[in-house]
Amino acid sequence: MSDRDLEGWTIAFDLDGTLVDSAPDLIGTLNRMLVEEGLPPVPMESASSLIGSGARALLVHGFEAAGAPVERAKSDELFERFLVDYAAHIADGSQPFEGVVETLERLSERGAILVVATNKRSDLSELLLGKLDLTRHFAAIVGPDRVSARKPSGAHLKEAVVIAGGDPERAIMVGDASPDADAAKDASMPCILTTFGFTPTPVEDLGGDVLIDAFEDVEEAIDGILSDFYVRRALKF
Repeated sequence: MSDRDLEGWTIAFDLDGTLVDSAPDLIGTLNRMLVEEGLPPVPMESASSLIGSGARALLVHGFEAAGAPVERAKSDELFERFLVDYAAHIADGSQPFEGVVETLERLSERGAILVVATNKRSDLSELLLGKLDLTRHFAAIVGPDRVSARKPSGAHLKEAVVIAGGDPERAIMVGDASPDADAAKDASMPCILTTFGFTPTPVEDLGGDVLIDAFEDVEEAIDGILSDFYVRRALKF
């Protein structure tokens, strides 16, 4: 393995459930909203089935879990209150998954461009990554407000890679849920999925190319995907 063998490649990462275990603060804000509405809080173990589709969907899921009508959960006023509360508590309990920092450092040393492609709003993503001292690892942080379409559209991934200075033809997606897998498929990108993230659908049913049980396994998964890529290219000549 050469020192800069990943030059020319871009690795796009989802944020919640892939890089960061953000469940404590997302569920924390949800529960404060529920209690203020006179509803029971949801247990933390419900996180994997509630998180993953954005704040509006999280509110709806939370109201459903509490057995309450969802009309109130869809109100703009409650959504804005959620965002204000979440921003104030965004890194109270959230932490990078084990092995994230070390793995990102190794990928950068090997020449890869790293980008965050998340359905979380860009300003909130930047706030969270900044508080966790992760911003320095990424060429760009690209939420849905900075692209023409959000995941599961492949446009999100392609445009995020271009914003970071990479080539969508040489990019790999790392995520944890169906929007990541579907966006990667739509963009014709290989997809690595974590088994420890937030998905109501079993991760093995999402159609990822490689499943990993720990973030430290990202590097090996990337090496396997690149090996297949170069073998296929060699066979064309």
